[in-house]
Formats: sequence, C-alpha cells, structure tokens
Amino acid sequence: MKPLDPRLMRYAAAARRYIATTALTGVLTALLVIAQAWLIAHAISPVITGNATALAVRGPVAALAAVVTARALVLYVQESRAHRAAADVTFDLRRQVLGRAAALGPRWRAVHGADTATLLTRGLDDLEPYFTRYLPQLLLAATVTPATGLVLLTQDLPSAIAVVCTIPLIPVFMILIGRLTQAHSEARLRSMERLGSQLLDLLAGLPTLKALGRQAGPARRVRELGRAYNATTMSTLRVAFLSGAVLEFITTLSVAIIAVEVGFRLLYGRLDLATGLLVIMIAPEVYQPLRQVGFHFHASANGVATAEAVFAVLEEPVPQPGTTPAPDLRTAAIKLEEVSVAARGAWAPADLSAEIRPGRVVALTGASGVGKTTAAGLLLGLLSPDRGRVLVLADDGRAVDLADVDPASWWKQIAWVPQRPVLVPGTLLDNALGDEPDGPTEPSAHAASAVAPTAIPSPAPVPPALAAAAAATGFDAVVAELPGGWYAPVGQGGVGLSVGQRQRLALTRALATNAPLVLLDEPTAHLDAASQAQVLGAVAALRAAGRTVVVIAHRAALVALADDVVAVSSRPIPGAAPDGSAPDPAVEGLVFSGGGR
Repeated sequence: MKPLDPRLMRYAAAARRYIATTALTGVLTALLVIAQAWLIAHAISPVITGNATALAVRGPVAALAAVVTARALVLYVQESRAHRAAADVTFDLRRQVLGRAAALGPRWRAVHGADTATLLTRGLDDLEPYFTRYLPQLLLAATVTPATGLVLLTQDLPSAIAVVCTIPLIPVFMILIGRLTQAHSEARLRSMERLGSQLLDLLAGLPTLKALGRQAGPARRVRELGRAYNATTMSTLRVAFLSGAVLEFITTLSVAIIAVEVGFRLLYGRLDLATGLLVIMIAPEVYQPLRQVGFHFHASANGVATAEAVFAVLEEPVPQPGTTPAPDLRTAAIKLEEVSVAARGAWAPADLSAEIRPGRVVALTGASGVGKTTAAGLLLGLLSPDRGRVLVLADDGRAVDLADVDPASWWKQIAWVPQRPVLVPGTLLDNALGDEPDGPTEPSAHAASAVAPTAIPSPAPVPPALAAAAAATGFDAVVAELPGGWYAPVGQGGVGLSVGQRQRLALTRALATNAPLVLLDEPTAHLDAASQAQVLGAVAALRAAGRTVVVIAHRAALVALADDVVAVSSRPIPGAAPDGSAPDPAVEGLVFSGGGR
C-alpha cells in the first residue's frame, strides 16, 4: 500500500474530509511559518544593529504574537480533527469489514473468522497513530517543505543549494529504513493474528477442556505466542527508535551546515543580519516535516499493514444471491442431487442425494464429521455445493435451483434451531418473540435461536400461539418455575437456563412460528431422558401441524421418530492432505468450509 492509498479515501468518507482539512491546515501552517520567521528576523535585526529602538518594532512584535496564536489555533484544529477522523475511519472500516464478512458466508468465516476478529479488535487500533501522527506530517511535507524551500531560494541562493544537496538524504534513508520497518510491522500483525486466533479457539473450547480437566494444557502454547508477539513488537520499536535517531542526525547535520555557512558570511559581511536570521529560522522548518515523516514511519507501517488486511477483506468477491422468489415450502419438495462439499481434504458430504417431501420428518444420520451440519447449511442456502445442486420442486412442476432463489424469500419460510441455541440478554419473552411483538403469526425469517430482543416498554401479553407451543415442548413448566414467568431475565448465552431449557426455548420459538420448514441440529444432544422426551414431543407436534422437519440425529429415539432417514457419508479427496492443502487438480481453488485450524 502507498503512504496515502486512494482505497482508503474510497472506503472511508471521513478520511476524505480529514485529508482535505489537513491539506488546508498544511497550507496555513506553511504561510504562518514563513510569516513568523520573517517577523522575528525583521523585528530583532534593527534592534541589534542599532537602526531602531524596541518601541519602534512594536508593530512587528504584535503581528508576531498574532501569528504565534494563529499557529497554535491551526495546530489545535489539526490535532482534534486527526483524532476524530481516526475514530470515524476506524468505526466505518470496522462496520464494512463486519458486513463483508457476514456477506461472504460461513465457509469464508470458517477459514478467516479468527483472523478477522483480531483485525476488527486490536488490528484496527493501529490506524489511530497513522492518522494522528504520520498522515499530518506527510501532508505538511507536501506543503511546508516546498514553501519554505522557495523562500530560501528567493532570499539566499547558497543556502538553497545546501538544502538541495542535503535534503535527498532523508528520503533515501527513509526508503532503506522503511523496508525493514514494513517487514517488522507485517510480522507483528501476523503474530498478533496468530495469538488472537489461538485465544479465540481456546475460549471457544474452554468449557470442554474444563470438563476434561485439561484447561491448563494450552497455557504453554499461549505463553509462547505471547512471548513471540512481545519480541516482534519490541523489534519493531527498536527499528523505529533507530530510524528516528538516524533521521534526527541527518537533519541536525544539514541544518548545522547551513548555520555554519550563514555564520561565516555574516562574519565577513557578505550577508545582512535580517536575511541571515530568516535563513537560520527557515532552514529547520524545511527539514522538520520530512524528519517527522521518517520518525513516525513505524506508525505508518503498522497502519498500512492493517489497511492492507482491511482491503483484502473488503475486496473479496461476494457471491451474488439469486433473485427468483422461493416456491411455497408448504407444498414444494427439496431435492439434493449428488451434492458434495470440499472440507479439509475430503468431500463432506459426498454425493449426497435425497428428496425432502413436505409434511415429513427427515433424519440426517452418519458419523461425526461426515457433513451433516454442512448439509443443513446447504438447505439453509448459506452454503453452495461444490458439486451437484439443490433443487426446489414446486407443486406446479417447476424445478428451481436454490442458488437462483432470493435468500430473503427462502429464509422467510425456515426456522433454524442449532445444537447450541444463541440467546441474547433480555427476558424469556424477548427471546421467544424476537422482533415480532405481536407474536410469530407469519413465517419467520429469523433463526429460532438467535433473535434480537425487542424493547418492551410495558409487560406484553403472551401470544396464544406461543403459549400453545410452550405447552407442546414442555417449556411451560420451565416458565412456571422461574420468578417472573415469561418476564424472567436471561443472561448472555442463556445464563440462568440449563442446556435442556435453552433447547426447549429454541424449539418453542420454532413451533410458535408458521415457518413450513424447520431444521434441527441434534436437538437431543447433551439432554437427559426427560428433556429428550420433551424434544421428541415437540418434533411430533411439528409434524402434526403439517410442517416439514429436517433433523440431524444421532440418538436412536429421534431416528425412530423420522419418516425418512438419509445416511450422510464423506470421502477423501485423492491427493489432498488432511488439512485440505495440495488438493487434486479437479478441486483446485475450492474454498474449504472446515477451516485450517
């Protein structure tokens, strides 16, 4: 990425406004610097030479005070705008990356989710020093340096020649040091992403590790990653400090050369005092922006590395959704024609063929890892098969490819209950109703497990459909036991409810909607016999209501309840490693759904 990449201005409107403001303040700063040096020189030199008294230069001194005040005001505007722009750009890019990650689908997130989470949290923080330190100095170098150099050229040609001879040394050393700094910054970002990915994986699996008594095992690996990140960060800072010292030495030496030659010419009377003072005060201002650009280059390198990672996500092509309205799933069947999905060096599922007819309970069975949940993702339209196709067979004989169907019209007819329902903070009623305050009387576009709570200014009545669904799933007994009933508070992730109660709440939501297709991912997993019986009763109630139910099942009781049983299997991809690397040429370029961690 360039020091000022046009893509940054294209993706962040706040960056465009900030750059325009900074360019304006840069021009004003250049004019004020020149005015300040001129006023100081012409206010002091007459007094020193005896051509004027101190009272005679009151006008230039007053003007000098006004210029200094104006410089302070311009600096305040520049600094305040820099911090505001950094916050706005970070917020804007974080929103766009989050939206693009959601649009890219679960297969992309399975591979890049942890890295993207690190980028969205710690990574984007590196843009703040880029905006507040580096970018203002870069724009000042484009305005102040040429303006002050022009003044030297018009006032003292020998000093201008000295500047022309010495100033190229700064960008030369900046390039040499910058390449090393950029490599260290990229290594730091990669180290931070690895550490973040490991921590996220550890946190996700911590309950399982705790249950097995192995929670202390990953600590050593996390400590190693932490030490690697610290070492990389210190290496970057060391390079930054050394680069600052080198550039400081070069600029100090350059200014000293100009000061020495001006001093000698003043000594031998070949230069008047006013011009000599003007040159001596202007010379440091020529080098100052370039020196600051080099000094803050490490901030630029970190910000550039972060911006490159952001642009890599934002420029990832998004699959184009279909536009055909979805057929009515109350009467339409779904047909899977030899569908296969590549995941970690295997087809999972492999050549899956099945027909899901309306009003029936279909069980997907098979060993763990064969692609049952992936098959559910295909039915949801969240994944696309790498081979084969998913067809929707309308009652009028039309066969519509699911890839051509409008996702909104498809999801409107589906209720999805994952194995671990996601509950949001609020009340039981909030989670059961979602954003439908009058109750789920129409086909719901929301997953039964992850619905946003609605702010209820006063206790809302429980819809009759929801009460009937709770009775069918046995969740009414849970409601009766909790203080506050339907208005009992629920914490993040369902804190306050047991695993079985969370499952029944999600099933209640699914049953209360009129969605004709209900997908359940192992609804009886981790449940005791009593809770399992309640879930089986809910599935039977869904079938009795004429709903189509697709359930991922391991337990025999749930399989026995199904009208149709579909066996799901997987098959290795010839020539592919277990982690999905080095695939067979026939599947080269596939995006794997299982990730590489």
